[in-house]
Amino acid sequence: MRGALFLGMLVAALLPAQNITFDKVELSVVQQRFARLRSKNAERAMALREIFEEAGCPSERWSEIKVKGSKLPNLVCTLPGSSARQVIITGHYDQTGGGQGAIDNWAGAALLPSLYQSLRNQPRTLTFVFILTTDEENGLVGSRDFAGHMSPKEVRNTVADVNVDSIGLPGPTYVWASRAAPELLDASAVVASALKLPIAGMNVDNVGDSDSHPFKNRHIPVIDFHSLTAKTISLLHSKKDVPEAMDSAAYYDTFQLIAGLLAYLDARAGRP
Repeated sequence: MRGALFLGMLVAALLPAQNITFDKVELSVVQQRFARLRSKNAERAMALREIFEEAGCPSERWSEIKVKGSKLPNLVCTLPGSSARQVIITGHYDQTGGGQGAIDNWAGAALLPSLYQSLRNQPRTLTFVFILTTDEENGLVGSRDFAGHMSPKEVRNTVADVNVDSIGLPGPTYVWASRAAPELLDASAVVASALKLPIAGMNVDNVGDSDSHPFKNRHIPVIDFHSLTAKTISLLHSKKDVPEAMDSAAYYDTFQLIAGLLAYLDARAGRP
């Protein structure tokens, strides 16, 4: 785990953030969705389908895609925009280890429905594809399958993969800076400054991998959001990965930051 690289210095060189329009899902709702944690992966998939439905994802926008090598599917909710360009938002729902997988990665998976809800009431230029991936812990199985089946045209039309994994621990929202596309780092810094939210860079190259990797291999710009440090990395796949590890304020900050980033990317896409 490398040291933190704060991103505020980037803001001065960037255009000011404008039209960051999204609905702030109430903190209590975000917390309640996290509280519906299940330990078994099949039960997690069922709960997430219910939460997405409650967040406003209708059946015609929902799909469950079979994945070779996995007993469980990728779960996908699509928010259509006015153009063919798209942003993919990923978060794996499977867990492993002696704990409950609360941070890794129920926290990330359970946030995706709220991110969908934050965007759905405004007309959007970009299409947003929310993917709850299966078997990340067994070698990025779900994300490799999804990225591998993308057509060249779909790849060209994909603005970004925003991956959400292991969030909600105390402290700022971290980005995996060494993996992230520079333009997405810059955009995140602009949004954090505009919304007055804490953000820092924390690289995890020597710790493990994430679902952004298959998309990066397809030359799609990626950015990973997490909350891990050298002191908390041991929580992963351990008995410590339980709901009590969650910091609600930090979790909600991450929700606002990512929702703001998605809205900002959409506003930029809609410029002449």
